[in-house]
Amino acid sequence: MNRNIFLCFLLVICNSALGQKLKEPLPECPSLEKGDTYTQSEFLSRLAHECRYDRLLLPTYQTGEVVFVHASAYVYFIQPAEAHDLNFKLHFLLQLRWTDRRLAYALYSPERTKIIGESDLRSRVWIPHLYMSNEQSSSLMGTDSKDVLISIAPDGEVLFSRRMQAVLYCWMNLQKFPFDVQKCSMNLESWKYNASILRLMWEKDNPVRLSSELHLTEYSLLDFWTNESVVRGDIVNMRLGGAGNYSALKFTFKLGREVGYYLMDYFIPSMMIVAMSWVTFWLQADASAPRITLGTSTMLSFITLASSQAKTLPKVSYIKASEIWFLGCIGFIFSALVEFAFVNTIWRRKKVVNLKKVNSKYILKSTLTPRLARKELQKELQSSPQLSNSRSCSSLNQDTSSDPAGPAYNNYLTVHSFPSALNLPTITTQSYDELVHRSGGRHNSSEGSDEPPKHHTWTQMTPQEIATWIDKRSRVLFPLLFIFFNIIYWTFVYCL
Repeated sequence: MNRNIFLCFLLVICNSALGQKLKEPLPECPSLEKGDTYTQSEFLSRLAHECRYDRLLLPTYQTGEVVFVHASAYVYFIQPAEAHDLNFKLHFLLQLRWTDRRLAYALYSPERTKIIGESDLRSRVWIPHLYMSNEQSSSLMGTDSKDVLISIAPDGEVLFSRRMQAVLYCWMNLQKFPFDVQKCSMNLESWKYNASILRLMWEKDNPVRLSSELHLTEYSLLDFWTNESVVRGDIVNMRLGGAGNYSALKFTFKLGREVGYYLMDYFIPSMMIVAMSWVTFWLQADASAPRITLGTSTMLSFITLASSQAKTLPKVSYIKASEIWFLGCIGFIFSALVEFAFVNTIWRRKKVVNLKKVNSKYILKSTLTPRLARKELQKELQSSPQLSNSRSCSSLNQDTSSDPAGPAYNNYLTVHSFPSALNLPTITTQSYDELVHRSGGRHNSSEGSDEPPKHHTWTQMTPQEIATWIDKRSRVLFPLLFIFFNIIYWTFVYCL
């Protein structure tokens, strides 16, 4: 019983308190009449009062129309970072323009041409929520009040300006490094509102302007352009604020790497190092100490030069143009070392080499296969009919140093018949060349050919002469091959 009385008493007290509250007058919206008599802050506080303006709602929430936000940028600093960082720094002024009819004040303050504010005005009005999708880091250039500026026109047009610096990712393709051309971009996307209620658009006239004092060091600005697109929001990957299509803007600039630095610090020094490796061709083949020292020092110098340059590049799976140059130069330096080892081995031989002709073909054959001349001579002996029919009595063994054809090149004793009056046979010697000449002559005459008989002339070269001969040819061959390699390489990097 007492409990019911207490509940009834509490209900009476609550009803009386609620009745008093309902009788209190609601807060009235401040009047906008005679707006010119108010200061800018006073008039703005009345214009954006919560009774008539909600900054969390779109300017067109009542009509359901699309809000068009026009963007423009003024770029006054671009600093591409090192290639291994894959990013660049950008200093720019971003301007956004849209129309908010709720802020139109032409009827209330006709003499007021513009309302200008900073962070205090930003906290009162609606602003589109944008972000840079390829951003690594960004910040205002200074304080909020210094680097944010908002102006409101009498018809409700809002101009939002913000000075920013940002480090943006740039996924570079370094296959033609350091002759590469990179395309880097700044991507602006809507985060909160999808494309059905908010559209981002570049200004029609000069959407992106570059400062006249903009200068780049490692790169040169070749071109730049803008485009508008729509990206698909993905809730699973948290791509944007929600599912749907979102409006996006992109500003792309094309950068060409300046090769002057790499020519002076990498390519020209590497050419000089490769040319230094050719000095060994002017040294005697048995000068092992200076030739080995010069070859190894040029090899190590070039590897040090190439490794210092490669430290500035990321570790990628594909081969770069700079690595092709590195492999080509290493190949020439290594070939010079191999050439020295080859001629030094020949120089230390003791036997004289027999040659049919003094040219590259026979010198290399006799050098690589020293017994090749002997084998060829034996084949000719077996294939000659005149020699097979002649009766050999004995062979005259001669020293290799005096016989141009070596131990296998023999003089054959043949027996000739003379008139019966003498009754004594006469023994004469005939060289192999004469026999081959006669047999060839008979064979040709039997066929009725007028061609002169073939005559094999043999000569000798000492191993030292062969080594010197190879060094002299290398003095010309290596520079010509390096020039040919340069023609192919520079054609590839500039024409392909």
